[in-house]
Amino acid sequence: MGLAKQVDDWLIREALGNPNLEELFHQLCLRLSGIGIPIARARLNWPTLHPLFRAEMIKWQRDHDTVLEHFHHQDANTEAWQRSPLRYMLEADLPVLRRRLTGPGKLLDFPLFEELAAEGYTDYIALSTEFSQPSTFMDMSTAGIFVIWASDRSSGFTDEDLGVLQAIQQTFALVSKTIIQSRITTNIVETYLGRQAGHSVLSGNIRLGDGATTRALVWYSDLRDSTRLTGRLESTAFLRLLNDYFECAARPAIRAGGEVLAFIGDAVLVIFPLDDATDAAALSAKVLEAVGESFLMREEANAVRRERGLDTMDFGIGLNIGNVVFGNIGVPERLAFTVIGPTVTQVERIEKLTKTMDLSVLASAEVAALLPERWDSVGVHALNGVERRMELFTPRLAQGVPLRAAGVGE
Repeated sequence: MGLAKQVDDWLIREALGNPNLEELFHQLCLRLSGIGIPIARARLNWPTLHPLFRAEMIKWQRDHDTVLEHFHHQDANTEAWQRSPLRYMLEADLPVLRRRLTGPGKLLDFPLFEELAAEGYTDYIALSTEFSQPSTFMDMSTAGIFVIWASDRSSGFTDEDLGVLQAIQQTFALVSKTIIQSRITTNIVETYLGRQAGHSVLSGNIRLGDGATTRALVWYSDLRDSTRLTGRLESTAFLRLLNDYFECAARPAIRAGGEVLAFIGDAVLVIFPLDDATDAAALSAKVLEAVGESFLMREEANAVRRERGLDTMDFGIGLNIGNVVFGNIGVPERLAFTVIGPTVTQVERIEKLTKTMDLSVLASAEVAALLPERWDSVGVHALNGVERRMELFTPRLAQGVPLRAAGVGE
């Protein structure tokens, strides 16, 4: 077992650093192959806590690239999962499942084993190690890892091979737990704070007042007629409408590189940081495309809602550029990571004017100056609570993009 001890020691050393799980598993497969374990195919599965995915899997195959795959929440009850040997292991609480795929002792009692045998694999072993961790996988309070090894050697795995694989399982599970928990923490922080804010918090900026001033293009959107809608709709129906609206108002901005800093009731606050390396004109073009996409998505979503007899929605977007304070506000026991400052106040007031001016989009002169040929002035206006009057602009978007308010409540 001396060679197995070397692999085990290597795993412990890796755990002390900041390993990438895909690369770690890839290297583990190579190292096990290097000491003579006849691995031809390997899988690492684990449940995760993520708004889109219920589980993840790393696929390794000899002479192929290592691949990370995700399993969506809606795939929890697929036929493939129902007929999976891993599901059987979970329900039977089995730490080990071994099957010969060829020869006198073969047992192909799951469809997967028939597929593997047809592909030339001769032996299969799955090892499960459970550990405590937040999890939504199969509604279990505990989670862990499944490591699956398959061989294509004619004689399969020897008893010594199986001993090595089982010997390194606990150590690999400990290393994996550390990495997976770190990934889950990052998932949660980025889901609730956004990527940039989440990175800042995880980097140590968690005290009241931590933050910095940065220049940014700020996108602010607000749902129209929300008071009437909240009074008219049941809470679940209003939440569905809100999520339809957020998808229209935030998704294009995210795809354009923006970061959603906050959902403020039924408003969305997005920032596009600007620094010396930013091509501001190119960014402005992306933002304009995202604005157009938002309102096209609004029309499509409203068409579906009308067909279902549901209330439709409308919203406005305000755009501004300037310095913002990006950091923690609140009290030491309960912080919010957001942006504040005159630029944010102005963009909120700019958006409010879209209602009275019957326009969907308004922007400050600083935004319009980045691509002046794409904007038309709508005059100088006073903003509530803002001392200086501001010239505002509305964009010239692609033909067919609606820039007037949608009919709502139909």
